[in-house]
This record gives sequence, structure tokens and C-alpha cells, in this order.
Amino acid sequence: MEKKELFTISALTENKAGLLNAVTIIFTRRKLNIESINVSETEVEGVSRYTIVVYASQHQAELVVKQINRLIEVLAAFLYRNEDIYYQELAMFKLPTEVFLNGNTIEAIVRNNGARILVIEEDHIVIEKTGHRDEIKALHTHLKPFGVLEFVRSGRIAISKSKRKTDSFLRELEAENINNL
Repeated sequence: MEKKELFTISALTENKAGLLNAVTIIFTRRKLNIESINVSETEVEGVSRYTIVVYASQHQAELVVKQINRLIEVLAAFLYRNEDIYYQELAMFKLPTEVFLNGNTIEAIVRNNGARILVIEEDHIVIEKTGHRDEIKALHTHLKPFGVLEFVRSGRIAISKSKRKTDSFLRELEAENINNL
């Protein structure tokens, strides 16, 4: 049995309604759980970037990328290992304000974990942390004893380490498609 690992799939797509459903069906049919998914605009107007993290074997991940590439609205999809990309996640923690009144412990935890206080309200404080999943989990573990009221973590966002520019790549892809007609 092939070893499973975390892969990041990046897909450049047209910004069309219903595409998210078509993409997620590909994973459902292959019985692969999406660990995180993020869809956002790119530097090219009308083009979106899907960033999908999946725990799979190399073979399974390659098949999913091939299938995503077959969708009409998909301009190109790529498969990456962690060492091929720059990536981050964002997390927010809501804690009761009174935990800050009992000394500098929370402030030290926030500072030592590279987080920041985002909002201070009368009854709660919101802490923001940007980083890798394991860094966010570590901060969550430190904050949990103080009574985390709410916690949310975004999906991964990633940029490849390649020197490829999205707009140049899309122009090359378009020229290639015209030549194949």
C-alpha cells in the first residue's frame, strides 16, 4: 500500500458558479477527505485559485489533479508537496477578558507564539495567529486551559516557489490551445 501524505492542489479556474461543487465531487467519488479548501481571486481578473489540502497517496493525488484538469472551467491544476510551496493558515481565538487580568501569562503565550491581540472588548479578547497548522495547534493547546470561547482556523493558502507568473502562464496556455485547434 502506498504511503499517504499531505499534498496541496492548486487550481486556476474561471470564476464560475457551481465549480466548487464539481471539484468537491471528485474527492467524494474517490473517498478522499479534503483537509482544507480555500478559493480566492488571483492577480488576473476573472481567474480564481483553489487551494486544496488532501491526505492521500501520490498516485491518488495525481489522479485527482488529472480529473480536476478535465473540468471545463479549470485552466490548470498543479500538485505540490510542502517543500514546493510557501503556505500559511490563519486562526482566531476568543477568550474571556478576565484571563488577561490575572497577570502576564496570556500576554507571554501570545508573544512567544508569534500571535497578536486583534480585539479587546469588555467581555472577550480575540487573538490572531498566522502560521502552519502545527504552530496553530500549539497555541490552541496553550490557550485551552484559559477557557477558549471560540476557535476558528482558515484553510491553507499557498504560493508555489516556481518563478512562473500567473498571467504569463495563462497567456502561454491560451496560445498553446489556439495552436492545437
